[in-house]
Amino acid sequence: MTATAGGPTLPQERRVVTSIPGPKSQELQARRNAAVAAGVGSVLPVFAKRAGGGVLEDVDGNSLIDFGSGIAVTSVGNSAEAVVRRASAQLADFTHTCFMVAPYEGYVEVCEELAKLTPGDHAKKSALFNSGAEAVENAVKIARAHTRRQAVVVFDHGYHGRTNLTMALTSKNMPYKHSFGPFAPEVYRVPVAYPYRWLTGPENCAEEAAAQAIDMITKQVGAENVAAIVIEPVLGEGGFIEPAKGFLPALVKFAGDNGIVFVADEIQSGFCRTGQWFACEDEGIVPDLITTAKGIAGGLPLAAVTGRAEIMDAAHSGGLGGTYGGNPVACAAALGAIETMRELDLKAKAQRIEQIMKPRLTAIQEKYDVIGDVRGRGAMIAIELVKSGSKDPNPEATAALAKACHSEGLLVLTTGTYGNVLRFLPPLVIGEDLLNEGLDILESAFARL
Repeated sequence: MTATAGGPTLPQERRVVTSIPGPKSQELQARRNAAVAAGVGSVLPVFAKRAGGGVLEDVDGNSLIDFGSGIAVTSVGNSAEAVVRRASAQLADFTHTCFMVAPYEGYVEVCEELAKLTPGDHAKKSALFNSGAEAVENAVKIARAHTRRQAVVVFDHGYHGRTNLTMALTSKNMPYKHSFGPFAPEVYRVPVAYPYRWLTGPENCAEEAAAQAIDMITKQVGAENVAAIVIEPVLGEGGFIEPAKGFLPALVKFAGDNGIVFVADEIQSGFCRTGQWFACEDEGIVPDLITTAKGIAGGLPLAAVTGRAEIMDAAHSGGLGGTYGGNPVACAAALGAIETMRELDLKAKAQRIEQIMKPRLTAIQEKYDVIGDVRGRGAMIAIELVKSGSKDPNPEATAALAKACHSEGLLVLTTGTYGNVLRFLPPLVIGEDLLNEGLDILESAFARL
C-alpha cells in the first residue's frame, strides 16, 4: 500500500482488511497493557496511524468511518490544512515561553476571537487553559471571586471533568467518581429538564423542572449563597440531553435576579457542533461565563473561560493561569480551526448532518422499539436504547450495537448516565456518502441485534 499523509487528502473510504482490532493493533495493545495504567480506558483497541476528513486509518490498514471526532474535538477534521499550516509555522518560531513570563500575540488573538464569537455584545475577556476541566474549575474560581460566595449549583446528568472539583460537579459515579473521594464541598445538585424521562411528560418538563430546581436552590442552599449555576446547554456525557425549551431561560432569569453567575459549559457542544457557534444560542441565552475546549483547536490541547469583562477581572493578578495555559502552538491551531469553520461554513455543515441523520435514525426507530428516543442538534445526535415495551435503560443492547459497528469499520461512542445511549459526533467535514454508509452499517447492526 502506498503511504499517504493524514488530513484532508486521506482517501475518504471505509476499508476493512483485517479483523478489528487487527494483528498490529493487538501487538500494540499488549505493549500498552504492560506500560499504561489500567485506569486509562479506550473505546476500541485500534491504534491510529492517520486520520482526516471523515475517516481514521489504523496501523493494520483498516479505514474506519469516524462518528466520534475524538469526542467532538476534530470538528474541522484531523490535520486540517489551516491548523497544520499555522501550528507548523508557530513550531518553527517557538514552542513555549509561558504567557505569564513572556506573552505572545497568538494568545491575545484567540481571546479576541472568543470575544467576537461567543454570545452577547457586552465587553468580554478570556483566560486560556489546557483542558475542559481546567476551564470549568477556573470559571468557578472567577465566579466565587466576583460574588464573594461559595456555593455552586449543578444538575442531574451533568458532566464537567475529572479534577477533584469537577468530579464533585459531575453527576455520574462510575467511572468518573468511584473510589476517588472525598470531593470538594459547597456543590449542590438539582433536577434537569430531561424530556424523555420526565414523569409527567415532556410537555410539563421545562416548567416543572425549573420550579423544582429553583425551589431546591432557594430552600436548601439560599440564593444569596450561590456563586454560580453551571450547566451544559446540551448535556454531553449524561446522554446528549437537550433540556426542554424554557428551562434554561428560567434559570438565566433566576440567576440574574439573584446576582448569581450563569456559566454555560460548552466544552462538548461549542464551535459549530450543534449547528450554531454555541448551543446556548438556540434559546438566545447569553451566559455570564462560557467554558470552551474540545473543538476549539483542531485536536491540540486548549481551553478557555470567556465572559463579562467585569466578572473575568474579579480574580486578582496572578490568580489565574498555568505553565502551559494558552500554549503558542495550540493558540495557532485554534486560529486555524476558527479560520476553517468560517471558510467552510461548518455551522451549515452541522445543520446538514442533522438533516441527514435524524430522518434516518427516526426511520430506524419506527422499525425497532429498542430505540426509545432520537435527539440532539446539528452533528451532536444520539439515540437512547431501552428494553422492549418500557423506558428501562438497555445498556446491553447499546454495548452490542457499538461492538457490531466497530467490527464493520464504523467508530461510534456510547454515553449516558445509564450507559444506554449511542452518540454520534462525526467531523463536520465528513462527506455525505460516508455519513450515509455509516448509517447503513448502524441499521444493519440493529437488524442483527
